[in-house]
Amino acid sequence: MKTIYRIAKTELNTMFYSPVAWVVLVIFSIQSSWKFFNTIERFEKAQKIGQSMDNLSQIVFSGFSGLYTEMQNYLYLYVPLLTMGLVSREINSGSIKLLLSSPIRIKDIVLGKYLAIAAYCLLFIAILGLQVAIAYFSIENLDLKFAISGLIGLYLLVCTYAAIGLFMSCLTSYQVVAAISTLVVLAGLNFIGKLWQDVEIVKDITYFLSIAGRANEMLEGLIISKDVLYFVLVSSLFIVLSIYKLQTGRDAQTASKRVLKYTLLIATVLSLGYITSRAPLTFYHDMTRNKDNTLTKSSLDVVDKIEGPVKITTYVNLLDINYYMAMPYSQNSDIASFAKYTRFLPQIEMEYIYYYDTSTNEALYAQNPGLNDKQLAEKMVESQNMKLKKLYSPAEIKKIIDLGPEQNRVVRTVEYNGKKTFLRMFDDLFKVPFEKEISASLKRLVSNPVKIVFATGNMERSIEKNGDKNYKTGFNEITFRNSLINQGFDVTSVDINAQNIPSETTILIIADPKTQLSQGAVDRITKYIDEGKNLMLLAEPETNSALATVTDKLGIGFTKQTLVQESETNSPDFLVTELQKNVDSTVIKLSKINNPIPLLGSSGITVTKEAGFKVTPLLKTNNQPAWESQTGITSISEDLKKQPSSKEIPLVTALTRNINGKTQKIIVAGDADFMGNAELSRGGSGTFQFVTDIFSWFSNYEFPIDTTRPQKTDDKITVTSNQVFINKILFTAIFPLLIILGGAFLLIRRNRR
Repeated sequence: MKTIYRIAKTELNTMFYSPVAWVVLVIFSIQSSWKFFNTIERFEKAQKIGQSMDNLSQIVFSGFSGLYTEMQNYLYLYVPLLTMGLVSREINSGSIKLLLSSPIRIKDIVLGKYLAIAAYCLLFIAILGLQVAIAYFSIENLDLKFAISGLIGLYLLVCTYAAIGLFMSCLTSYQVVAAISTLVVLAGLNFIGKLWQDVEIVKDITYFLSIAGRANEMLEGLIISKDVLYFVLVSSLFIVLSIYKLQTGRDAQTASKRVLKYTLLIATVLSLGYITSRAPLTFYHDMTRNKDNTLTKSSLDVVDKIEGPVKITTYVNLLDINYYMAMPYSQNSDIASFAKYTRFLPQIEMEYIYYYDTSTNEALYAQNPGLNDKQLAEKMVESQNMKLKKLYSPAEIKKIIDLGPEQNRVVRTVEYNGKKTFLRMFDDLFKVPFEKEISASLKRLVSNPVKIVFATGNMERSIEKNGDKNYKTGFNEITFRNSLINQGFDVTSVDINAQNIPSETTILIIADPKTQLSQGAVDRITKYIDEGKNLMLLAEPETNSALATVTDKLGIGFTKQTLVQESETNSPDFLVTELQKNVDSTVIKLSKINNPIPLLGSSGITVTKEAGFKVTPLLKTNNQPAWESQTGITSISEDLKKQPSSKEIPLVTALTRNINGKTQKIIVAGDADFMGNAELSRGGSGTFQFVTDIFSWFSNYEFPIDTTRPQKTDDKITVTSNQVFINKILFTAIFPLLIILGGAFLLIRRNRR
């Protein structure tokens, strides 16, 4: 070890007697400081004008344009300048012959030189660490462990770059060639992860070898054993390769022996890398304050209930618009998207099945007129050179699973303990399911799903149709992420005039029947209520009499006409509502909703008699006068203003009672439109959150899965603009100047000697 340290010390002295080391340090210092203080300055200005800020630790240091992310993109440019002369300088000057003929072991020579460059790289981390220290006093409640995690990731990355540069320096006597060769190898390691990803035999090898994004998880605060071991293994590989290369100048070995030695080394590293990257052997440490890289408590509770194997099968229709997301070349990245779950469920098995069938991809059919589905699939395979083990025809795939109800889209099934459920892709910017949807699908397999049954037979609102007033968006739209069918609920409909209400029904919804309920329907609803099951009644002013038999049993009634209010900007039947803030949380928990919840054309709700229910208004008109009027008026007439008015009229009410050992929950609303497709799609409205809260209450807060995290506390810049300016000058000008003066002093002193 003493020999290694002596060589490292000598190499460091040599390095700092060269202007290159000082120039690189100055450039790195200026670049990182400029980026850091510009970011702090930008947020300080934003804070001055009242902009709210959140999660400053992540934004400043990682994320899309954080300090660590920015510097990671430039590190590969610095390292070749430092490593290009480590050995090539010795080869060029001839001193390598003295080293090889000396009693010093080659291993000690290589390790000493590597230790020197690793020590130099610590200066990069020290500069960034100094900026972390400044951030600690500039950002309130900085997540310090998160920042340290990023420093660890960057140091491992730059040390790996250094090992590669060391090896390339062993191959040539020309320093420039060594530097360029290092850049070429680094570029290759960044690109290799994209190569042959559709070839089953080699895709895992090339994916493992890729250095691209290896430090990203650590920059985001998550230390993963497979990433740490990757850096260690790749660094070790190139260090040992350097030793082998220099040994060829000392030891006489046959070509076959050298080839065998190199082959065994590479095979050993690849084998260790592959084995240690498998899910059961991967370990994680989340260094963020709120464990942002770990599943939320609700998801962990679901995962804890799973003990056996879980199988996720992805069915990929080549004719679907989202087919590319699960092609063979995307499988490794697709599997990586489930890393939060494989961390706790390493037994998850992923399978991909490819088929073709009629899809909703209208653009594909328009661009290829006259081609049938089979011809289109063959064209896709040929034009994109797809390498598929098996492509199922429509008839073959139907023998495995009927995906017609799923519109033959790219879709997954999740199987556990004999149960199966769908996990879908969505028509939004992100496409893939998030934690909320994945956990909901898993929870459906370990518990009984909540079943919503819509009553039909009396011209009620439809869950199958589009249109402003129907209910497909919120309940039964498979392409919409937040539709309840994608959040763990089962949604179906039953003609209650002719069929019994299913016994497993959790929530029965009767939405705006236009005709009178038959006696059979009334009897079934009455029996359902008497059993203590949950119910939702939605009415419209013109047709609420159809529900009179049911509402009378509940002790509830509706105003006879539509409620209207005077407004300068809206039609009279546009009610400005207020979500009740003093609702008893033991009855129902409502989110803090800042956006308005408008109701258009609503009846008011009145209590007609005592029926054993606790009545809790959830949504009322505001404290402005409201009158009853016929539907369709365009303004409030003076005659109407003379009529009696009311304020704070209940519009949506919750009824609860204890029956049969459990709490019965009923919602009555004077407006059926507020859950319609149009209102749930209205921008700037709090309606969707309100509806979600209601169904979360119905499900005893089991669904949708609550994936909210604690509020971030690093939300304030604590320094003034003058302090930022002074620090910026200090670290982008004076500090680099001190480095230049220090370097100049050493170089001049050496020359004099």
